[in-house]
Amino acid sequence: MSANKKFTNDLSKETSPYLLQHAHNPVQWKPWSETLFATATAADKPILLSIGYAACHWCHVMERESFEDEAVADYMNMHFINIKVDREERPDIDHIYMDALQAMTGSGGWPLNIFLLPNGQPFYGGTYFPPNAMQNRASWMDVLKGVHAAFDSNREKLVEQATHLTAHLLQSNIKAQQSQASEVIATTEEFQMIAQRILQNADTQWGGFGAAPKFPQTFSIQVLFRNYFQNKDQASIVHAIRSVDKMIQGGINDHVGGGFSRYSVDAMWQAPHFEKMLYDNALILGTLAEAYQITKKPIYQEVIHATFTFLQRELFNGVGGYYAALDADSEGVEGKFYTWSYAELKAVIDPTIFDDFVAYYQVTPNGNWEHTNILWTQNELEKEWEPAWQNELKKLFDARAVRVRPALDHKVILGWNAMLIVGFCKMNAATGNHLYKKAAIECMDWLESNLYHADENYFYHSIANGIPKAQAFLDDYANLIQAYIQLQEMTGDTSYLFKAKKWMDYVLIHFIDEDGLYFYYTASYQKDVIIRKKESYDGAQPSGNALICSSLFYLGQVFDLTEWRKQAEKMIHSIRPSLLQYPSSFGFWAQSFYQMSTGMIELVGVGPSVYESLPTLNAAFVPNSIRLMSQVQEDSIPLLKGKQGIDNQFFICKNNSCSAPMTSVELILANI
Repeated sequence: MSANKKFTNDLSKETSPYLLQHAHNPVQWKPWSETLFATATAADKPILLSIGYAACHWCHVMERESFEDEAVADYMNMHFINIKVDREERPDIDHIYMDALQAMTGSGGWPLNIFLLPNGQPFYGGTYFPPNAMQNRASWMDVLKGVHAAFDSNREKLVEQATHLTAHLLQSNIKAQQSQASEVIATTEEFQMIAQRILQNADTQWGGFGAAPKFPQTFSIQVLFRNYFQNKDQASIVHAIRSVDKMIQGGINDHVGGGFSRYSVDAMWQAPHFEKMLYDNALILGTLAEAYQITKKPIYQEVIHATFTFLQRELFNGVGGYYAALDADSEGVEGKFYTWSYAELKAVIDPTIFDDFVAYYQVTPNGNWEHTNILWTQNELEKEWEPAWQNELKKLFDARAVRVRPALDHKVILGWNAMLIVGFCKMNAATGNHLYKKAAIECMDWLESNLYHADENYFYHSIANGIPKAQAFLDDYANLIQAYIQLQEMTGDTSYLFKAKKWMDYVLIHFIDEDGLYFYYTASYQKDVIIRKKESYDGAQPSGNALICSSLFYLGQVFDLTEWRKQAEKMIHSIRPSLLQYPSSFGFWAQSFYQMSTGMIELVGVGPSVYESLPTLNAAFVPNSIRLMSQVQEDSIPLLKGKQGIDNQFFICKNNSCSAPMTSVELILANI
């Protein structure tokens, strides 16, 4: 981020923290706009599109090395239309051009620097380029000169290349696949096979899946939880718990201040990529909640609350919403805020337990990572929660508080906050802690008040400095619907279900593809992108299509909407060949597959004090269930229609039939 304000470009008028970081570069950056292509065509210049995000370490590095260099900036300004995009503010643009880069090079990442024809079609790109050529990587200046020369002297070839690449992007959109099974949608045997294939990639020593870099892969862990629940598979639960424990032990978990980093650069979870993203913490919290439901291990409850405390302290906007991320860097150094020299620790820690402390956290005089120390452990987790240990960690927290803090990305993103609401609801279900319930409700209230455009009946994608940006994308609505469903299960308030149904109707109108099967990432009314992408893979976040599939099946059952259930079944049927072959890439899809293979169990309660039973009901891990409670007869919801009583009554319903009334939640749980 440039501290020199000698220069000011058009990004100074934006609200995105990432764009504002580049507002004083000598590069004449412009934000993405609907007039971009017309401007580039009139100027007859190629577009340099540079995409990143506020917490991106290598984005900062390239800015310092190249975008703050006046000679480099002069060349860029002369020969290119230079566009900066915050991938979190405009994920639709990022999806399109990241796919293009991966098609061109076989890899991707951020910063994403891609060159476009004036009409927006991509023809060349890469990620980080150094100021000087190194390690088979061209210098940034050489890249700029090469692209300029090709645009001037070999444009026909570039146009041909860009046309073919754009056609490939269109063809790569997910399409209906012919499943090998013509009638059967999903079977329990196939679900078991999915879990076994996930286990084939398990790291049995350090937990998680695969080698370095290692990501949490919470969806795969949750698949293993479900395989254990359904089939009592010991290998599944052993590895799922091993993975959760190793992440908690690792440096990816901030032992001093709580919260989880993006991923680990090594296989042992020791050295994280230090950025802390809201969505990662939301997904990990949901997984920890399920782990606690299954095992009741106290450490999980403690880590849940430590992570919640971090979110409230670092990412909460004070009125309901949660910010996007904390940077990995401070003072230009990755991880500086979070790491410790041996001398720093010795100056703080009680000398009577210092030797035990540094041994426990793998600390060495010369450092355990790049000449400094990351706190991580391979010892018993419960040690951390002893009073003496907690006191020392508190002293480190206070000592760390005076350091220069990592930058905050203060965007509030609809989908990520909805994802967090789901996590809060699961945390409340698992632990019964009212604070999590309160946070979930307040967050949804804030989103509805600040991101919903009542006059035009749509949600915005994000907001910063009080200014909302971009209409919501598929992922936003998909996570929002999931959040409404979870809020109903947590509170018993059926009004949330009707909101979920309303926005599912909206998605079906504005996002569905021409085949009536999958859903585009962008709405039909959006016109400033060259193509409409359809995403199927579950990456760091669940795909919008996977989320919609799950919600269609759930809501179709709740409201007895056969066409919605059939739609979900068709989606699973179509994705099935890919899911069976590559289950790690379709982890959330696999959870829907599980629900369809077993059938959903409806756990229903009616009566004047039925809400009092919700904590007991929700504490149980029953992942293939729908939970509906109402204090009054609710005829607008088929599962509740006709059910009333002076006393509380509980029912187990499945396959269009319900059990005889039972007198307690404990009874229905005993009869599942």
